[in-house]
Amino acid sequence: MPIETILFDCDGTLVDSETLTTEILVDFAGEHGVALDRAQALAEYAGGKMADVVRDLERRLGAALPERFVPEFRARMAEVFRARLRPIDGASTLLEAIELPCCVVSSGPREKIELSLSLTGLRRFFDDRIFSSYEVGTWKPEPGIFLHAAERQGVDPTRCAVVEDSLPGIRAGLAAGMQVFAFQPAGHPPVGSSLPDEVVRIAHLTELTAHFAA
Repeated sequence: MPIETILFDCDGTLVDSETLTTEILVDFAGEHGVALDRAQALAEYAGGKMADVVRDLERRLGAALPERFVPEFRARMAEVFRARLRPIDGASTLLEAIELPCCVVSSGPREKIELSLSLTGLRRFFDDRIFSSYEVGTWKPEPGIFLHAAERQGVDPTRCAVVEDSLPGIRAGLAAGMQVFAFQPAGHPPVGSSLPDEVVRIAHLTELTAHFAA
């Protein structure tokens, strides 16, 4: 079936935020007594729900983290993003070339999505087509956020393509019955070696122009 809409993840797919976020999380968790390895934290937490990350940190610590932990972490993250966040290489070029409607579908809060896209100059490509798990109450790897985006766009899920860099996002796209493109840039941890054959692996975003550009 022809694709009618492309659903992009944000962190690690459109904006180069995963390494920055992990760096901040590891440092901040360390201040609260939780020692984390950066590579392991990136592999385990990327694309995940913040509540699950906090739950795992508390398990490691053996105690509850302060209530201010998440808002202070997000404030630090926003400060670092303003200074250092960059778009993923090729993101703007790809979005300029695509004529199909494109959405951002993220497990992050809308404020973070809006900030990330604005700082990197990508906000202009999406108008109001931004969907956050926090607004629908379902997080990847559940398919709900993707199905919600498809419904809002008036497109059958089978006519949607998903571009994701994390295993939770890939699983969510597959569960939604959508065509999934696994973004695996050089130097980033792999998302798994046992993905279904229908998942298309790409190493650079501009590879998608062969599938979607006019």
